[in-house]
Amino acid sequence: MEGAFMTSEFTNNAIALLCEMISIESFSREEFVLADFLEHYIETKGYVATRKDNNIWLMSPGFDPSRQTILLNSHIDTVKPVAGWTRNPFKPTIENGKLFGLGSNDAGASVVSLLYAFFYLTQQQQSYNLIFAATAEEEVSGVNGIEGVIRELPKIDFAIVGEPTGMQLAVAEKGLMVLDCVSYGVAGHAARNEGENAIYKALKDVEWFSKYEFEKKSDLLGPVKMTVTQIHAGTQHNVVPDKCTFVVDVRSNEMYTNAEILSEIQRNVTCDVQARSTRLSSTATPLEHPVVKHARQLGRNTYGSPTLSDQALMPFPSVKMGPGDSARSHTADEYILLSEIEDAIQIYIALLDQLKI
Repeated sequence: MEGAFMTSEFTNNAIALLCEMISIESFSREEFVLADFLEHYIETKGYVATRKDNNIWLMSPGFDPSRQTILLNSHIDTVKPVAGWTRNPFKPTIENGKLFGLGSNDAGASVVSLLYAFFYLTQQQQSYNLIFAATAEEEVSGVNGIEGVIRELPKIDFAIVGEPTGMQLAVAEKGLMVLDCVSYGVAGHAARNEGENAIYKALKDVEWFSKYEFEKKSDLLGPVKMTVTQIHAGTQHNVVPDKCTFVVDVRSNEMYTNAEILSEIQRNVTCDVQARSTRLSSTATPLEHPVVKHARQLGRNTYGSPTLSDQALMPFPSVKMGPGDSARSHTADEYILLSEIEDAIQIYIALLDQLKI
């Protein structure tokens, strides 16, 4: 009963904290005020908060470098509200067991649930170290978020990344690579048989992107997926275009590095191909990992996620697991169920309390 009472009290405090977070605008790269608030909030709980840029983290008391370390991480930035909101996105509102507000589902509920699980777990003797990190710029895959924090932390052996997964385990996640492609031709007058049309050259490569299949497929993530999402050419109707640009969204699986995929593409197309970045890699954690095995024993399902998170920047085993539903993210009238926060805290604690790794 004592543990149940504590988690119920923690749930109420977590919900109150989330309400305060919703009321503070925290768009990507503009998280300063919320980071200030969280830093102060954590210190009022008797913990030492460390800060870099708009990232906040804290370590379990008595941190022992000889022990393994688990990172609990979620992000404090949000996208900007879409036009369809019917209520103030920065005014937390509770109706029929739902807490409405921008960032409530993605990923404020994960932030507060992981934080209060951290508070609970660090009040007990554990065989491992815990670090909680509330980080910035996740929604834009920025360089001043988790990537910079990891460089400041001691060795991490495992991470739980809080994102709305219905508290199921995403043990694998597709990576992302955005390609800028350019086909070149020769300009000419459209009324005569002049020039070399860059659009026609580009269309051959566009067709290749639409049909090509990489050989290695993942059991969890399926094949590498390539989608042409933007195309632009021409200056006016009567000029044969000498340049056509298009953009390709590439979702990688764990069977390839982004660099390997880029090399394969460049061998097969005639256009010039440049990757904006190859740093957002696909990730996969073995089902035999002790944390994953314990989660499955607790009834959690495992799956591969098609969407990107800060997992992509973690060079150690991790899972994506948090309260809420990914389908609610970035939508008008975003909400989290209060019961989802309560369940999340209890599941995180059940998963990690007295865990042997």
